[in-house]
Amino acid sequence: VLLVIYMGYVGLGAGVLQALERPAEVQAAQHLLQQHWELLANHTCLQGPALQRLIEGIIQAYKSGITLQGNTTSLGRWDFSGSFFFSISAITTIGYGNLSPSTVAGRIFCILFALFGIPLNLVLLNEIGQLMLLGVQHCAHRLEEAFHWQKKVSLLIKTCALVTGLLLFLLLPPLLFSDKEGWSYEEGFYYSFITLSTIGFGDYVIGMNPDRTYPSWYKNVISLWILFGMAWLALVIKFCINFLE
Repeated sequence: VLLVIYMGYVGLGAGVLQALERPAEVQAAQHLLQQHWELLANHTCLQGPALQRLIEGIIQAYKSGITLQGNTTSLGRWDFSGSFFFSISAITTIGYGNLSPSTVAGRIFCILFALFGIPLNLVLLNEIGQLMLLGVQHCAHRLEEAFHWQKKVSLLIKTCALVTGLLLFLLLPPLLFSDKEGWSYEEGFYYSFITLSTIGFGDYVIGMNPDRTYPSWYKNVISLWILFGMAWLALVIKFCINFLE
């Protein structure tokens, strides 16, 4: 029965997403094809195969983190700050997909690094989550002793912890992303949830816009936000699991 419910839920999601996203996909494909033929028609010196190779080269370079800026290219995704953020996204299993090692040695190291890093990350998240839970329980116990309102205090503390987590990890970070990335609040909120839930589509990733200058502390602060935010969201998801079970 649970499997039937699960497959039905996934099927519902597929149907809704198809209805919402398929028209936009068709429109984007038609627009791209129209631009392609207009470019060939206006610039007769260009040939279809040569243009296709150029497009594929640009796509491959963009996947490697290289973009054209006039007559130069922008680098920087594999500096220490970018590599540190990639390491965090790897062992937290977020895996944005916008950046990946391209050398054989880098790929082998990434496998070994993740093999030991993922368990280490899970242990750390569990410890952070337990500390958060102990803090909430300690506050509830102290208030129960002070006011002798057992049920009311417990509910109040849990509500405060939930609201505080929502503010720190989901509602306030989009304001920072709006300032540093130029995203709308909705885009920042979407990125926050997709990141902390480890879905990590990679359509929005911080610190990747070559036209913007980012402070040195930016990616480090976001890395800490990811760790503590994942621990908090894991507690919320655990509560939802217990409720469903």
